[in-house]
Order: sequence, then C-alpha cells, then structure tokens
Amino acid sequence: MSGNIMWSPAALGGVRVTDPYCKNAFEKEREYLLSLSAGRLLAGFYENAGLKTSFVRYAGWEGMLIGGHTLGHYLSALSLAYASSGDGVLERLGLILSGLSECQEAVGTGLIWGAAPVEGGVEGQFDNVEAGKTDIMKQAWVPWYTLHKLLAGLVEAARLPGPVGEQALGIARKLGDWVVQRALGWDARTRKRVLAVEYGGMNDSLYALYELTREERYACAAHVFDEDALFEGILAGRKDFLDGKHANTTIPKFLGALNRYVTLHGETVGGKRVDAGFYLAAARAFFDTVVLHHTYVTGGNSEWEHFGKDDILDAERTNCNCETCNVYNMLKLARGLFAVTGESKYLDYYDNAFTNAILSSQDPETGMTTYFQPMAGGFFKVFSRPYDKFWCCTGSGMENFSKLGDGIFYLRGESIAIGRYLSSELNIAGARIAVEADLPMRSDVTISAEGDRTLSLFLRIPDWCDGARLEKNGSAVAFEGRFARVPVCGGDVLRLHLLCAVSLHGLPDAGDVFAFKYGNAVLSADLGREDMRETETGVEVNIPARRILPTETLYFQDRQDVIDHPGRYMRREGDKFLLQGADIPLTFGLHYKRHLERYAIYYRFREGEGRAEEAERTALDSVQPGYGQYERDALHEMREENTVSAMSERTYRYARVGGYFAYDMRVDPAARNFLEINLGRCDNGKTLRITAAGREIFSERLLYTMGDTLYKKRIELTDEVVRLAHEKQLGGERATVLEFRFEGAKGRVSAKLFESVGIYTEPKT
Repeated sequence: MSGNIMWSPAALGGVRVTDPYCKNAFEKEREYLLSLSAGRLLAGFYENAGLKTSFVRYAGWEGMLIGGHTLGHYLSALSLAYASSGDGVLERLGLILSGLSECQEAVGTGLIWGAAPVEGGVEGQFDNVEAGKTDIMKQAWVPWYTLHKLLAGLVEAARLPGPVGEQALGIARKLGDWVVQRALGWDARTRKRVLAVEYGGMNDSLYALYELTREERYACAAHVFDEDALFEGILAGRKDFLDGKHANTTIPKFLGALNRYVTLHGETVGGKRVDAGFYLAAARAFFDTVVLHHTYVTGGNSEWEHFGKDDILDAERTNCNCETCNVYNMLKLARGLFAVTGESKYLDYYDNAFTNAILSSQDPETGMTTYFQPMAGGFFKVFSRPYDKFWCCTGSGMENFSKLGDGIFYLRGESIAIGRYLSSELNIAGARIAVEADLPMRSDVTISAEGDRTLSLFLRIPDWCDGARLEKNGSAVAFEGRFARVPVCGGDVLRLHLLCAVSLHGLPDAGDVFAFKYGNAVLSADLGREDMRETETGVEVNIPARRILPTETLYFQDRQDVIDHPGRYMRREGDKFLLQGADIPLTFGLHYKRHLERYAIYYRFREGEGRAEEAERTALDSVQPGYGQYERDALHEMREENTVSAMSERTYRYARVGGYFAYDMRVDPAARNFLEINLGRCDNGKTLRITAAGREIFSERLLYTMGDTLYKKRIELTDEVVRLAHEKQLGGERATVLEFRFEGAKGRVSAKLFESVGIYTEPKT
C-alpha cells in the first residue's frame, strides 16, 4: 500500500457480493465473457504478426482501425472476474495471454496490435498520428487509446498471483518498452500532435506498470502523456474550461494525474524527489468541476460524448447523453480520490453513479450494456449486441460487471470504511464483516461481525439520507458528521437506519425542471413500449429512432408545495411510485431496473389547471465536425475535399480555399426544420456558405461582437428546401435526408464549424 493512500480499497478476492440483483449481473457478464471466442478476439493480432489462423476477427468496431481495444477490456474483465470469484475464467485468461505472447514474439518489437491493417504495417496508425493523418477509416482512429486498453488489461492480469500474473507482466514489460522507446523520442511538436488525439489513460497505465516493476523508464514515459497545460487550466478555475472537450478523452488524463501522485509523490526518480501535489490538486479540481457543473442526477455526464458549457444541462438533454465509459472512468477517479483524501463526497458520488448509471447500464436479462443513456424524456435505453458491435462501452461494461465488489469496503490498519450499503461480505485475516441491505426499498442496514479481531467500522452517512439512527447490539449509538465510527468484535450486530425519502433534483439552467429520487435511487416514469425501433449514429452506434412523449410538462395546483414537499406527491405502492396531484397520471419506478420501456427522468413543473399549447423543440439529428466517428457513419457519410479538422481543445472542421465538406442529415417534412451551427468569434471576417441539396440557404461574412467565444446560428429551412430531401436506406429503416454542404466564399477559407451541427424540429402551427 502506497504511503500516499489513506484508505486502501479492499481486494476483490476478500469481498463477496450477495445482493441478488448484482449476483445476476455478474453471472450474466461472466456468461457473456465465456461466450466470446478467444480465437476471434485474437485473429487481428495474428494477422498483424504475420501468423496464420483459422479464426476471423469479429465485425463492428473490432473489424475497424480501433480493433483490439475489446481484447484489452476483455483481459481486464477476465482478471477482475477471477479475482472476484476465484474460478471459471482462468483457463480463458491463460489462452489469451499465450496468444498475445506468440504474436509479440513474432512482431519482435514488443508491440502487440489487433486493428485492421493500414498502409505502413503494424505501426502504421502510430506513424500516421505523428504525421497528422487521422482519417479514422483509412489512416488512424485512436491507436494510443487502443494501446492503453491492451496495456491496462495486461497490468490487471499481472496483479494476479502465479504463472498467469507472471506471463502477463512479461508481455506488459515488452509492450511498455516499445512505448518508452517511441514516446521518449518525440520532439515537442510531435508530442503535441500525438496528444491531440484520444489516448485513453496511457499515463495511468504506465504509472501502474512502474508501480509493479519499480523501473523508472515507465514512469518517465508516463510523464510524456501528462498534459500539464490541461491540468493548469482546470486549476485556474476558468469558466467553461471544459466546453467542447471530449469527455471520455479528458477524464482518463486526470486518472493519470492522480496515479502520478499516488505512485510517485515523495519518490526519487532520475535522482530527483518527485513533488506531485500539483497533480492531486488538478484531479480534485477536475472532479469537482465535472460533478458540480456537468453532471445529471444519475451521475452521468456529457452530450454526444462532449462536455458543454458549465451549468448548461437542461439545454443539452437529448437521446445521446451520458456515455457509459465516462461514468466507468469517473468511478475510478472517485474511488482513487477517496483512497487518498478520505472525504465522503467521493463515496457519495460513487454510490449514486454506481446505482443509477452503472447498474442502470445493463439489461439484466441479456447482460448487454448501453453506450448512451438519454436524459431527454420519451426515449429508451439501447443495449449492445453480443457479437457484432463492440463499442467502447461494450468493453468498459465488461469490466463494470466483473468487479461489483469494488468500492464497498476500504481498509486502514484495524479500521474498515463501508462506502456502499450493498448486501456483501468482507473476509480478512481474523474477521468477517457481513452487510445486509436492500436500499432504498428497505431503510434498515444490518452489519454483523465475526472473528477474534477488534475493528473500527466507519459507516458512511449518505448525502441523500433524511435522517439516520444507529444501534449496536440493541443499544443506541451517538455519532456526528458524515461517518459513524463504531468499534466491533466477533458477535456484534449493528443496525443502521437510513431514512429514505422522496427528493427533487433540479438543473442549473432551468429553475422549473426536476427529477425525483427515492433514497439513493433515481425514479423514472414508465412511458410504455410503443415503437421501440433503433437507428444508428456515428460508427455503428445504436440509439432510439423515435421519441414518444405526451408531454415533458406537469401542471400542479401549488407548484411550490411540490418543490418544498415532494414526498406528499409521490405515493409508494410496492416497487412502484404513483405521482399525485399532477394533471396527468404517471407511474414511476427505480430507474436502474428499467430496461424495456421508454422513460422520462426530468419534468418541467408548471402551476395551474389548463394546459397551454406547447411547441416542443426536438433534436432530430446531429453531426460533429472534426470528430470522424460521427461524420463518416452511414447516415452522415461525409464528403470532403481540402479540409482541416481538429479535436485537441475544441472539435471543429473548416474548408481551405476551394475545399468543402458535406453531410446528409435527417429532416422531417411534417415539421418546421432548423439547421443550427456553432461558430467562433475567432473567425470574424471569414466567410461561410451553406447549401442544402444545392440550394443556397446561408452566405455571410461573419461579424460577431458579443462576449461569447462560441455562438449559435439558427437557420430555418423553408418547406421548399425540405421538399428537396431524398430517401436513404439505413439498414432496416429509411431516412429522409438533405445534403448540407459547407464552404467559404470563392477564393476564401471557410469559417470553422465547432462542436456540432444539428437539425431541430418544432411542430407546424
């Protein structure tokens, strides 16, 4: 245990989860892991190593330039599942490691690589990123992100005892040496170009490899991936600093910053004592910024994978909020920050996000997991398919449900902190601690101790709790603050009563929009199962095809009384919650258990009896200029000539002189349609010309004099223009689309299009 850790998370091998819902979740995940073919997951690695194999790589993302990332997650998940249960997957893990070792020996450089081949050979994607060539279909998707998943999986496996752990560490060392040789050879310009493309948590995994080996070269390479300018920016506390940043690109960078503190603070590396306090401060500031200014009631964040402006959440509620990978990484950050600081706010976040975003992300019948979880009402959760998608969130989902005992117990000498109240057991030398809980449906938590050790239990008093009582062996125990400290020995029984109540949770940019929680669980309204068709966005990412929502506005006789006393208006009947006093009847339930229905979490509260006619604005389509995953998909099918794209600080694309870029985008002939673009004040004086199916709809020399760095331009599409749309076949559905083309005036570069281009609709009056 590092001297920089206050509380050490209990090893998975000492924790047994007995909660029935979680036991099912683990078993469904284990079944899925073992249903996958090791040969097919390894096929790309054999191909890149020049070795013959009878297996064919899986389709979807595994057949593309990001192929191999799934195997990295798979290694982690198998390792975590073995650590959690001690059986069933070790043979599969050994088979994967043997295959990787064979491929690594054949390549000869230490690199192992499973993505679809590109010109330039096994290192071609890495060479292309260094040269600024980042076409995700032909040149490079995110090779360092993919490599991080592989290295992280090997490090996880290397933590296991015995021959499997030794073999994994040997492969990890050779791969780490390849990274060292490459990364330490970058000049400043090349490093900046490489770090502008998503690289996952390369710093985090290299610091972990250093921790296992104590070999300084890995720490030095890790530091190459530390973005000090980013860390300085978050510490400066500038408003809207995260605006436009890709969320799952950014979060792992701060995991690396935290790991630099945990692993190196106070150590001597290269003859110098490391002071990593700056990196801990950056990780703490980032966590606070995300949780306080960018997070929904479930603990999830982002829209279309990106952060927006601070405190702009209601305006960004769509069918593509809350990428599951983001929460996977935020939980790691919360867990690590509690371990270092002992502050209860990190456990509060972990408890909320685990319950309402992670448990919520799995279909308990199939074990499949979500990519997005919509925060706009009227949509539904879309789950992965087992053998033909392999999204990033498929991989992180494998890990999420292989380590369900993580983050429950934390150890410090003779003290144990309980971070989550989930039915479970902790077994350590000379003692057993058992927790029985069914929050929020039962308010009482029972904790019993066995063994001959006397321990101090630190019981977290959750932030959602409306009152708490504690008894030890039938006698009341007084406590203060956010932790109740109680000494226990064998035979002691504690009963912790946590009063669960209905609470309301608003959004900072909408004073009349609220979500309901009951205790620690988010409630969502059941909106039925009508027309559950899916469509695709980005590169083979499935989302709901249609929004069905009678209204997102509720009328009450006394709106303020609902806000002040929400429990009066929500009647519990078994596992259902019936909304009272609203103008329409609604039945709510625990959101994390909802997987087959449309739902709504947030509602707008109004006062009065009558229902005004409301023009509900609907986000129909969105594309992200500069972010290839959401430009080159089957729907948008970008055509471009002589353009420049960027993803480093903000995502954007523009056309050079004589260039253009174009997308197909959905329109709705039955509604009013609006094209909405994001422009930058930095482009004042530049020109932008937009055509729809060849018809000019916008042509201006830009001049913006307000204070915002970015601003929106909204262009209504006339019925005459919309009639130029054509039908496009997308798998099993037909979409009505218009081609939008963007360019500068003749002889001029175009203005940049930032972050997103959207089509929004309103009902025709």
